[in-house]
Amino acid sequence: MTMNNKILRHSNAVRVIHWLTAISIFLLIFSGIGQMPMYKRYMLSEVIGMGWTADYQVTLVIHYIASVILVTAVAFHLYYHFLRKEFNLIPKRGDIRESIQIIKAMFGKGEEPPSEKYLAEQRIAYLYIAFSVGLLIITGFVKVIKNFAFFSISETTMIVITLLHNIGMVLIMIGIIAHVAAFAIKANRPLVKTMFTGYVDEDYVKHRHSLWYQQMNSKQDDKDQQSISS
Repeated sequence: MTMNNKILRHSNAVRVIHWLTAISIFLLIFSGIGQMPMYKRYMLSEVIGMGWTADYQVTLVIHYIASVILVTAVAFHLYYHFLRKEFNLIPKRGDIRESIQIIKAMFGKGEEPPSEKYLAEQRIAYLYIAFSVGLLIITGFVKVIKNFAFFSISETTMIVITLLHNIGMVLIMIGIIAHVAAFAIKANRPLVKTMFTGYVDEDYVKHRHSLWYQQMNSKQDDKDQQSISS
């Protein structure tokens, strides 16, 4: 959809799911660290208004609520894009090579290859985040069901599950840092506002996502032809 020389990149549903995921992950990390417990040890709980951070039950409830939000957001994300047959974030063969070209171009070495709606590096980043979030959800589910009497899980297994859960948290934190740092690069900055407004400048799309722009024009031409025929 084009409006006032701007192209719709993210629908309302996509933006809502993005921010729900971001907020829930932040809450999961914050509450998870609180259960270690780190905030009492490093006296964050001594700060006015932050005493609750040392309360295990409070951080546990926050962790569970955030978990429900994250699982719901992920489930809707998968359902929404599967229903619409939108698979343009799935990595493709050659993405690593293309990502290297894009990174080189950002530093003035060569030109970027023509890209679709998402850059090759964004597809790789999506796979990384999907793996990290999946690891968190699966291991978190096991950690929850172990509390039910009818499930018997050995102590050794739980040590491994907890370790994997913590690794998932670290991977997510690294991913978030890399995600935010990517916007320090000038070429990526126009994409920041799309997660708030949904729209990106048409000239930017023509220049950096030329394959996507061609696909949109092709679809519009098909619609126009069908409209004329009918």
